[in-house]
Amino acid sequence: MINYLSCGVLFLGLLVKLPDLVRDRRDPFLRMICVVMSLAGLCFLLGAPPTVRAVNDVSGVPNLAAPLTYATITAYSASSLVLIVHWQGGPNVRRTARRWMLSYAAVLGGIAVTFALGETPVERRTDFDTYYATTPFVAAMIVLYLGAHLTAVTVTAVRSLSWAREVEGRLRAGLVVLGAGTVVSAGYSLPKLAAVVARWFGHDWSALSTRISPGFAGLGAVLTVVGILVPLIGQAVVTSRRDWRAFVRLGPLDRELDELLTRHHLRVRRPYWASPAMLLTWRQTSINNGLHHLDGLLDHQLYETVLAATLERTHDRKSAEAAAWAATIHAAVRGRRAGQTPSRVGRVTGRTPENDLLEDISAALTTSDLVTRVRQGGTVKGVA
Repeated sequence: MINYLSCGVLFLGLLVKLPDLVRDRRDPFLRMICVVMSLAGLCFLLGAPPTVRAVNDVSGVPNLAAPLTYATITAYSASSLVLIVHWQGGPNVRRTARRWMLSYAAVLGGIAVTFALGETPVERRTDFDTYYATTPFVAAMIVLYLGAHLTAVTVTAVRSLSWAREVEGRLRAGLVVLGAGTVVSAGYSLPKLAAVVARWFGHDWSALSTRISPGFAGLGAVLTVVGILVPLIGQAVVTSRRDWRAFVRLGPLDRELDELLTRHHLRVRRPYWASPAMLLTWRQTSINNGLHHLDGLLDHQLYETVLAATLERTHDRKSAEAAAWAATIHAAVRGRRAGQTPSRVGRVTGRTPENDLLEDISAALTTSDLVTRVRQGGTVKGVA
């Protein structure tokens, strides 16, 4: 159950990140995140006794599941190390990552060769390490993969915890959790190594390998993946909150244009079950469609009058432009409703506000007293 539950949690995390990978396939850091989660999940899947039995039965080789599991553990260890290398970055990041990958590729080759040279006629689903700890070549394979795993988790822990002292916020929290996860992961290989060495001296410490190691492996892998995801999820939460706040702030401007958008079929169909980013894009697109439709109805004189009056009061160019646009847009919507036709005489044509100004325009519709005066009076008289 530990194996399959850990596998399920890791594959669930992978499922969450796959859309990001599809959108940005060239990001090496993102690729390594997905590789780490997939290999970690595969380790637990292959290491479960029912899976071991299935692999051995299908292949016809009594213990083929053992080198497959060990190779996956080795690849997972290497990917975790390469991930922290890419994450931390630096001038020699590619060279360093390449060296570690080549080193662990050699370890994978060593696992395959030593298993092929050794003899493992008796199927062992849970205690393969200690049962074959004294078998020529097979013992070398066991020590090789355990040593590679211990080396990788040690280096990863040192690098992540050392880097955590240099940063702050979500990144630091993620690195601390990642470092803790790799330290806990050492609890997988150390008990197994102890049990193997004990077997060399005639002692039976198989319980260390079969009962202690799996628990450390499961907890360590989950902590490692959580540590990787903490900064990413934290940033995603911040971004989503920002997008949602922008979506809400555009509400007054959207409502100002709603009748125009509906009557002329300018509103984009609203997406359902959409993210805040998609909702924000939908609202911005609809608003821009409405503003383009008003081209030729935007009163240039009104714009300049409100702009000058607001500048005189606030001395803030951005808020003055927002108020001027808000008053001009309201007057244009009112004129369009009254049947006014577009004209290029005295109009603001061929120009609409940028997206980064739309929120301020929306706020000005409800907060600017000059805009309120235009809204109530219906003319520009008394504004200046």
